[in-house]
Amino acid sequence: MPCVISSPSTDSGKTTLSLLISCWAFSKGIKIQTFKVGPDYLDQQQLSSIGQPICRNLDIFLSGEEWVKESFFKHSLKYEFSLIEGAMGLFDGLGSTTYSSTANISKLLNVPVIFIVNAKGQVASLLATVRGFRNFDNELSISGIIFNNVNSDRHKKLIEEVFKNEDIEILGFLPSDSKITLDKANLGLISPLDNGKEINIEYFANFAERNLDVFSLIKFLKSPQKKIFNSLSFEDFKIDKSKPIAIAEDKIFHFQYPETKEFLSEIGIPLISWSIYDDEEIPNEASSLIIPGGFPEKYAEHISNSIKSLNSLRKFRENRFIYAECGGMMILGDFIKDENGNNYKMSGILPFRSKKTKLTVGYRYIKGLKDTPIIKQNQLIRGHEFHYWGIENNLSDSFTKAEHQKKLSYPWKIKSWETEYKNEGYFDEKLHASWIHLHLPSSPEVAKNFIDATQISFSKDS
Repeated sequence: MPCVISSPSTDSGKTTLSLLISCWAFSKGIKIQTFKVGPDYLDQQQLSSIGQPICRNLDIFLSGEEWVKESFFKHSLKYEFSLIEGAMGLFDGLGSTTYSSTANISKLLNVPVIFIVNAKGQVASLLATVRGFRNFDNELSISGIIFNNVNSDRHKKLIEEVFKNEDIEILGFLPSDSKITLDKANLGLISPLDNGKEINIEYFANFAERNLDVFSLIKFLKSPQKKIFNSLSFEDFKIDKSKPIAIAEDKIFHFQYPETKEFLSEIGIPLISWSIYDDEEIPNEASSLIIPGGFPEKYAEHISNSIKSLNSLRKFRENRFIYAECGGMMILGDFIKDENGNNYKMSGILPFRSKKTKLTVGYRYIKGLKDTPIIKQNQLIRGHEFHYWGIENNLSDSFTKAEHQKKLSYPWKIKSWETEYKNEGYFDEKLHASWIHLHLPSSPEVAKNFIDATQISFSKDS
């Protein structure tokens, strides 16, 4: 079975190790199907950028256990090798629990853990750390270990001495190297779609060959051999193929799960790309529009100058359906204030302006307040948030002049594991906008609501 790469904490080198293995495999002509634990877009994009198959997210909270197993076995069976990159520390899940953690995924899929540990300034303490994690859950198998930030032969020999009687396989020692250090920004790694540093595949592959026991690692990368999942049926969806969906996708907007587009294509909906960065008009044939999350705050001036795109968006709003998540919602507002305090005009469709606030991140429980294009009244679903920008409501007089704004309402209320419910988002019959990211393919009821909304034809006066 393949392994899951985990660590005691975040920033221990999980993504770097996953990339090293993937680049080494690519250099040898080996395809590896990668997976990422959690609702992560940026690590997933890095792992998808080096010529290997598209990385897939595995998230028990968002998608449920059955969908996670379905996705894992469906995609790993396509290739001889696969690996899973964990999230945060091994046992860190929802709130203070281990639910939806990397350990939870490891046990659900019955795959061993390869541990990467930051060894800087430590020798004997490393053994205490590893033993503590191994003893915390006896049902979990931590089968191999790799040490990061080992910069001398003496440090390496001391660690080997400490672990010589420990029943765990040492699979490598990684020295510090700025050439394999990944660029970071507010939300984590800088996406390769957003001018992030391009991975030097040859250098990563050679680095892996020098510092990892790659041939011992191979046995932890073997994909499962049996088909143990049931394919989902999409027979209940009624599709009008004359109504394509446009999706904003460029260097600004790219926070979307690959399964969403695959799911929509599989059920027969034609998809069209739309680029705000290139100041394109929304294609005339599109019946609805998806604006995923991204970094509109970074490109606020560029968006404000994309006159054709913004005018097209305002016109589209009159009689077609818009679904916007997080950064996608921000361009529906009146202004975005960037990090330098400059205000840039957006589409003015919704009554708010955006500005930088404190980080909002985490899983969300969601309950429908009314029947909307996405959720029904009292329906319970799950999603997640991850953003630094917040909104100030009703700051533009222009909204008092727009008759359709009177119809706007909250679609749902949301809560984290530790907070009370609060109202959030905007909707009317032709729009749903929210900070919340959803995983449509694993939520058939929500997917059906969404698809039904995209199939409706609206008159200009509706």
